[in-house]
Parts: sequence; C-alpha cells; structure tokens
Amino acid sequence: MTSVSRRGGRGSCGQASIELVGILPLAVLVALAIGQLLAAGAARELAGNAAEAGAAAILQGTDPKAAARDALPGWSDDRVDVSVADRRVRVRLQPVPVIPGVADRLTATVVADAGPQA
Repeated sequence: MTSVSRRGGRGSCGQASIELVGILPLAVLVALAIGQLLAAGAARELAGNAAEAGAAAILQGTDPKAAARDALPGWSDDRVDVSVADRRVRVRLQPVPVIPGVADRLTATVVADAGPQA
C-alpha cells in the first residue's frame, strides 16, 4: 500500500510539472501585457508633464518646444513629437515597446493650454 501511494505521488508531481510548463507561456504573455500597459501609463504621465512645461514656457516667454523636450527623459528623444499652435502645446509620446507592434497603438497625446493672451 505504501509503494502504491508513492507511485501516485510521483505521478502527481510529474503532472504538476507538465501543467506548469503548459501555463508558463500564458504567464509570460500576461506579464508582457502588464508591462506594456505600465509603459503606456508612464508615457501618458510624461507627455502630460512635458505639455505643461511647454505651456509654462509660453507664459514665461521662452521656447515651449525646448521646454517640453527638456521635461522628458533621454530615451524619449526619438519617440516624441512636440507641436505648438497659438498658446497650445501638444505632446505625442510613444511608450517603450515591450510587445512589438503594440506600443504604436498606445501612443499618448496630451494638450496643454497656456490660457488667453494677457
């Protein structure tokens, strides 16, 4: 009776290993998706800060594009588009790609307005 339960235990252990190997790709995919969503959230926050810095620069009479770019980290240099129209600063920032092809669809666009002309 003891030898039978040991064999059953070994079979259960092998079954658990097979199930773990089977679920591992799904767990990796979920982790990558969560990472991509976190990167998109960070890009949105950074774009908002940069747009506000550009609007503040308009109020101070300095270059809003330079101020917006200066408010962003170095990794964003080739992923950002800053445009100024009247007293509005628009910042489009593409997040770091964790899953190829998905980051393009999660680009953050934020507009900040410096208010009416004083």
